[in-house]
This record gives sequence, structure tokens and C-alpha cells, in this order.
Amino acid sequence: MELSRDPRLAVLIDADNVPYSNVKGMLAEIAKYGTPTFKRIYGDWTKPTVAGWKSVLLESAITPVQQYSYTSGKNATDSAMIIDAMDILYTGRVDGFCIVSSDSDFTRLAIRLREAGMKVFGIGEKKTPTPFIAACDKFIYLEIIKPVETVAKQVVVQKVKSRTKSKTKEAPPAPPVNAIEIANKGLAKVISDSINDLADEKGWAFLGDLGNLILKKQPDFDPRNYGFKKLVPLIKSFDQFEIDERESGKKNTILVFVRTK
Repeated sequence: MELSRDPRLAVLIDADNVPYSNVKGMLAEIAKYGTPTFKRIYGDWTKPTVAGWKSVLLESAITPVQQYSYTSGKNATDSAMIIDAMDILYTGRVDGFCIVSSDSDFTRLAIRLREAGMKVFGIGEKKTPTPFIAACDKFIYLEIIKPVETVAKQVVVQKVKSRTKSKTKEAPPAPPVNAIEIANKGLAKVISDSINDLADEKGWAFLGDLGNLILKKQPDFDPRNYGFKKLVPLIKSFDQFEIDERESGKKNTILVFVRTK
């Protein structure tokens, strides 16, 4: 019997259009979706603007690819990434691509890779143009990816707090984002419309299918964009939806359904 494996991903990074900070956090995020088998970063390493990348490449096992700027005003890095992506595609050794850039020039590449049956994940800053975001299966904003060092520090702080018994009762933390504010951004309507698209005769929609459909409609959708770690707490922040958790018949497995009240 053949064991299932994680999807193999080619990670291609545009050094000119993403910051070098939080590389470890970015790679940890990519690991949620598959195993990086190619990790390449493209740039003109003679430029001082990309000097910050050099110190993090070795410890992250990312291969730098030198690309000189042949003509002023032309981005040769983009061309090198696109050529390599097509070469990797035709080897047939990957199941998907992760394009790390905030540049809309990769929109056509993402579309072409998806036409070839590849899963395409995009990672970039919130300034990334909409066409590139829409061309990906999923787009993740760099701003919501926590640095690995920060996460580790939070764990240590939490352990210290748990060992310290305070006599004063702490006030409960405020909710990360006001639900009305989220609704004003149109998210409530997207959730409601997606529930209606999937609902059974009683109006219930399976949470897993709901999340997938919202992602197809909005590739940059992520609960973390709104201050929530998961989809369920985000939906619970709205008064107009109700959640039903059902036993699946399997140990420690709960099926979650959502509907509009």
C-alpha cells in the first residue's frame, strides 16, 4: 500500500519585492501546505538593496540565483523566475508552486501554472496588486505571518505566567476585531452567500466545504487577517450565524456545520 505524501512545492522568491525579515516564519507557513523541494531566491546580489538577504540564506537552505540588471528600468529577476518556473514545471517533479513576491508581473505565470494543474500559493505584502492575488489558489499576506522567534518567546512568557500565581484577577482580553468592523468590509456577506451556495435542505453547510468555497472566491482570505486563528472563532464573532458540532462516529473527531439564523 502506497503511503500518502505531502505535496512537493517549488518555492521561488523575488528578493526585489519582499522583505528579508521573518524568512523562518515564511518557510514555516509554507510547510503547512507541502514540502519545499526547490527553494530559490532571485536578485542582483551586487545591489545593496538586497544585502539583508545574504545573512539568512544559508541557515534556511535557500539557493541564491544571481541575475544582473541588463537594462535600466527592466526587471531581469522576473524573467529568470518565470523561466525557472517553467523548467521546473516540465520536469514533473513538483505538485505546486509558491511564488513569494508583491509584484503583479507574476500574474500570468500563476495563471499558466494553474492551467497545467499546479496548485499555486502566493505570499506577499498587503500592497500586492489584486490581479496577482486573484491568480493564485491561496494568497497569504506576509504581515500576518508571525516570526518564529516571536512565537518561541510567547511560549516562554506563557510558561512563566502559568507558574506565577497572581492574587489580582486579570480582566479578560478584548476581542481582536469588532465583528461590526469585519461586516463593514463585506466578509459577512461573503460567508452568508457561501453558506447559501452549499446549504442542505435545513440550511446547514459543512465548515470544511465553506472554508474552501470562501477561499475560491477570495484567494487572500485568512482568519488571521481579522485577528482570529481559525475560521470557527471568526464565524462565532457574528450574531447572524449559528454553529452545530456533531459527533462523527470516530474518536476525537467532530464535524462542524454552519448556517444563517
